[in-house]
Parts: sequence; structure tokens; C-alpha cells
Amino acid sequence: MAFGDLSPVTSDPVLALMGRFRADVRPRKMDLGVGVYRDPQGNTPVFAAVKAAEQHLAGAQSTKSYLGSEGDPEFVQLLAAEAFAWTGVAGLQTVGGTGALRLAADLLARSQPGRRIWLGTPTWPNHGPIFAASRLEVAIVDLLDPSTQQYRHDVFLHALGGAAAGDAVLLHGCCHNPTGVQPDLSFWEAAAEVIAARGLVPLVDIAYQGLGRGWLEDSAGLRLLARRVPRLLAAYSCDKNFGLYRDRVGALFVTGANPGETNLLLGHLVALARANYSMPPDHGAAVVHSILADADLGRSWRAELDGMRTRIRHLRAALARHGRIGAVDLGPLADGQGMFALLPLSVAQIDMLQSEHGIYMAHSGRINIAGLAEEQVDRFVDALTAVQHKNAA
Repeated sequence: MAFGDLSPVTSDPVLALMGRFRADVRPRKMDLGVGVYRDPQGNTPVFAAVKAAEQHLAGAQSTKSYLGSEGDPEFVQLLAAEAFAWTGVAGLQTVGGTGALRLAADLLARSQPGRRIWLGTPTWPNHGPIFAASRLEVAIVDLLDPSTQQYRHDVFLHALGGAAAGDAVLLHGCCHNPTGVQPDLSFWEAAAEVIAARGLVPLVDIAYQGLGRGWLEDSAGLRLLARRVPRLLAAYSCDKNFGLYRDRVGALFVTGANPGETNLLLGHLVALARANYSMPPDHGAAVVHSILADADLGRSWRAELDGMRTRIRHLRAALARHGRIGAVDLGPLADGQGMFALLPLSVAQIDMLQSEHGIYMAHSGRINIAGLAEEQVDRFVDALTAVQHKNAA
């Protein structure tokens, strides 16, 4: 057989969850699995600023010709200035944040065969497969404290003492997926010290800026790190904070030890992009470019983003007020940031929530808090109580 060495592939569990939710005809079902922002009506809205920018582009664009493998350089510079207050940084437009991560992984693997990347778990489920596909050796550090459902950042930093010079380390820029933990600047200070001392290369995944503590607050750790270490890669996604999920808008930023090294790295990234997908799609990046270049559109976008962050914070507080529900302590959710939280539920309990209550979540226990409406919080808590009592009986 031409493809005789292939074995069946298990479908992605989140995508399978999406299919089961769509097929469920119960009117009170809840989707807490898929990682998209939802408004109180359960919709994932298009930003008013995005609509206005698209209307402007429809009338103003004079060509659909190629931009090149690096995408739109002005989009990259505008995004760096807005997100990090960086100017003149090297980078390129990518196919979403996932595309940025894959290019970064390919560059790391190309530049040092056998390089390891250190990854604290639990993490976004696609991190491991992306790095493995690029032939990076993934070094896993189990960081979750099961009693508090919090990350033990001191354990992670201690584990990096075993990293070799040149190894890479994956850091979540903000609003950790799946735990919702957002460390303070003391962690970033300590991480910068370890990374610089051991000659490591940080890869920062920043996919939820503006949905945590605040716009610049959410990039404070990355900015601190960039000032302290000679080399850095930052994979950026505009999916959540511009609501451009299906348009796949991202960027990869890179800093080397000197301008010559930075230019060398950028040249390799452009070549890798050319070999991977030739050129990134323009539409979503052109929308972001238009918003960031226009003061009125920028104010409109930031106001909507602030509203999303406020709604998520209110939902976290509403859940946290219920405190401990059996083995699940909702209290710490008030201190978490962003869309996600990780609940210590068994697979049996999660399946029971789905079958008996129409509540869909990942088998890891991750919930998308933004999938709730405020009037659903009490029913969700009642369902948590019911499945734990039934499971214990």
C-alpha cells in the first residue's frame, strides 16, 4: 500500500466536542468547551470596529496582489507598538498564533538539532504536537498543584536548572490556557534571571492580551523579559482580542543578541514561511492594520475589548461567590485571569454533566468561563453539585 505505514488518527477532542454540542437539541445546553468568547446571548460577535474596517477596505483596496512571505510589515510594526510599546522590532505576519508557534519551533529545530523545549503542564493541548512535529524534544514539567489547582512556578524555575545552554522554554504571556493563572512580575523577574544565566531561548505565547488584568498589564512580563535576555521569540494571536478567529491573524516577533543575528533569524523565518504556506492571508491582518492606524477605530475596538474583559471578570466573581462545591473550590476563580479555568473533575463527572445537564467541557476539566451567561451560573453550580453527589453515591 502506498500509505501502508499510516495508522488511524484520533480526532481532536475539542473538535469532536464541537460536533456533539451542535447535534444536541436541548435548548438549555451550555458550551464551555470551545475557546471562543461569547456574549450574554451566546454569540461570538464581530467587533463594530472590525465591521467598519472591513467596509473601508472594501471601498479602498485597489488590488489583491501578493504581499510576500513576511506578510504586511506595517501590520507587524503597528501591532508591536500597540501591544508591547516596541518600535523597530523584527517580525513577520503569520497564519494565526498557531502558525507563529510552528515557525518558531521550526527555527529552533533548524538552528540547533536535538534542542529541547521545556514545557510546563498542563498547557494548551496543541503545544506538544506542534513542537514534536518540528522535531524538537519536549521536556515536560508537571506543575499543577492538585489541592489548589494552581501552577507551582517555583517548581518550573527549579526544573530549568537542568536545561542545557541553547534549550528553549515555552512561557504563556498572559491568561494561561487552561488554568487561568497569570503570574506576577516577580515570576518574570526570576524567569529572566534563570533564562539569562543558563543561556536559554524563551518562546512566549501571547494569545489573550487585553482579557486579563488590562492591555499593557497583560504584556508586562513579556516586556520585562525582552529587556533582560539577549534572544527571544514571541508568538502573537489576534483571534481573541480582535474576534478574528476564522481569519487566522498572527505575528511572530524575534530579537537576537545583536542586529546581525536578528536579521539572520528573520531571514530564516521568512524562508520557513515560504516553504510552509508561501504567504499568509491578508484580510484579517489588513483589518487589524486599519484599526490600529485609525484613532477612532482604535478607540472603538479598545472599548469593546474592555467590555469583554469586564464581563469575564464579573463571571469569575459570580462563580467564586459559590465557594467550595464538593471537591471543586470555585473561590480561586476570582483571582484568575482570562477565559479559562481548570476544575478538578473526573471524566465520569464531566460525561455526566454533558449527558444529564447539557453542559459541555473538555475532559481535562477546562472550562471556558466566557461561554457562560450570568443567569446560567447558578444552574452550572447546581449541576456541579448534582454530579459530585451522584458520583460519590
